[in-house]
Amino acid sequence: MTRKYIATWLLAIALTGCSKDFLTVVPETELSSATFFKTEADFQQAVNGAYVPLRQMFNERAWVLEEMHSDNTYYARNTLYGAVDPTENVADFAVPTANGVTANDNVLVQYRLNYVIIARANQILSLIDGNGVTFSSEALKNNLKGQALFLRAFAYFDLVRLFGKVPLHLVPVTGREDAALPLATTDALYAQIEKDALAASTALPNKATQQDGRATSGAAKVLLANLYITQKKWAQAETLLKAVVANDGYILMPDYNDAFSFTSANKNNKESVFEIQYMEGSAGYNGNQIYRFIPSPITATEIAPLTGTSNPQPTSQESNNIPTPDLIAAYEPGDKRKDISIGYVTLSGSLRADKTYPYIKKYARPHSQHNNTGQNWPVYRYAEVLLFLAESLNEQGKTGEAAPYINQVRARAGLAATTASSQTDMREAIFRERRVELAFENKRWFDLTRTGRVKEIIGAYGAKVKANPAAYYFPAGAVPPPNAFTVLDDYYGLPAVEAALTPNF
Repeated sequence: MTRKYIATWLLAIALTGCSKDFLTVVPETELSSATFFKTEADFQQAVNGAYVPLRQMFNERAWVLEEMHSDNTYYARNTLYGAVDPTENVADFAVPTANGVTANDNVLVQYRLNYVIIARANQILSLIDGNGVTFSSEALKNNLKGQALFLRAFAYFDLVRLFGKVPLHLVPVTGREDAALPLATTDALYAQIEKDALAASTALPNKATQQDGRATSGAAKVLLANLYITQKKWAQAETLLKAVVANDGYILMPDYNDAFSFTSANKNNKESVFEIQYMEGSAGYNGNQIYRFIPSPITATEIAPLTGTSNPQPTSQESNNIPTPDLIAAYEPGDKRKDISIGYVTLSGSLRADKTYPYIKKYARPHSQHNNTGQNWPVYRYAEVLLFLAESLNEQGKTGEAAPYINQVRARAGLAATTASSQTDMREAIFRERRVELAFENKRWFDLTRTGRVKEIIGAYGAKVKANPAAYYFPAGAVPPPNAFTVLDDYYGLPAVEAALTPNF
């Protein structure tokens, strides 16, 4: 958290710090923590505000850092567009990094958005238990508190997986003196995430009684299980996940296509554990992910069948998150998920000899207006719960017990039961299944890091890209930059702008 942006973050939820004694003058005509947190409605509004950064995060940056920074997707080089940008550096595993910091803008924005969530959650949690506010029920108070705890845990979990070590803020920042904290260790961050997620899992209601779109006890348990799996605490993860399967009411939607929302329907469905909420229209709650992913240059005629809008317009930007030949080959024959997840479009204006490109079809839902979409982004689905549980069991040597859970996922995809019978074979089967089931849901990079396979898999993938650029969407004569696939670290460097404002990194 930096000095420069503390005020911005606090003002975003109308907070400016606490009065420390009776001589402190509190502006009565402006909202602050001393005047705002006086009613139940104030806390409800503040909790709503803590969710807001997620919308920008998942629309703009998370997929860059967590999906395109893998062998699942790449960018389609459009030499008409101009210079290489920071997003291409992420896709090329060529993020300039020195002394543990980087100037890459994707890293900076993702870092800051997570800390906006943390700052807002900290303000809520610091006041909700001792501010003299009367809540209509203890259950409602616990619900609000549980959501703040979940969101803080969620943000720190994203940060620790991206950076390894970051400052650990647990109380509101009130001035420059406490703005720049030392980097907390990975273990200290894990411990706090565990504490917050565990508390949230008991404070929050379940999906059946919670308002759609808000964190639930099931979401908190899955987040905690994800942490345990990252830590290789397999038994703890198994216990949590079995409780989710038995008690939280989730199911696999019979059709894989229906696991994902449309622009105004099927949101927060029975498979959804947690998803980011978007709303099409002029209110400012919309997304536009598919427009960031569609290959370009594309004409209005070519884009119209993909988006279904009444006003299709051409685009000519650099194209991102394009499914790789490697991912496409990972689908088994007969896998229903392939045609639901990946479509193809032919671009008449492409400079490539092969003008046909794959695109992420699962997010190309019909909508009304160009560049304005409303489908939600899936963060945790029940299918992942089943795969998490299979992995947790298998890693404890319970391979036979793991098989039914992976097979539920495979059966929906139209595939036969796995033939894996040894622990090693089942480990690889689950790893492959996660890749295709959760494709384009920002899971692949973290799967590579937590299994220690970055150098093995990305090294081989990078060699293929450099050996055959045409297969990876480069037009004739264009090739990856010389430094492509040279930065194969498990963590990103911390933002250089932040480093300039703190002595701690």
